[in-house]
Amino acid sequence: MDETTVQLLCPECAKDWQTAPGELPESTAMFHCPNCHASRRMAEFMRTDRDLQTLKQLG
Repeated sequence: MDETTVQLLCPECAKDWQTAPGELPESTAMFHCPNCHASRRMAEFMRTDRDLQTLKQLG
């Protein structure tokens, strides 16, 4: 069975990665980039609108 993942992209340093939505905070919570430690709302790290919707549904 394939595990659902969301794609993330840091708006500060452009690091991109993917992870399971259940491992992330809610879309309105603060999140810190593991690379540059920029702090923004989780929603701002979502690469696409579809990733954001997946996070909201499964996160």
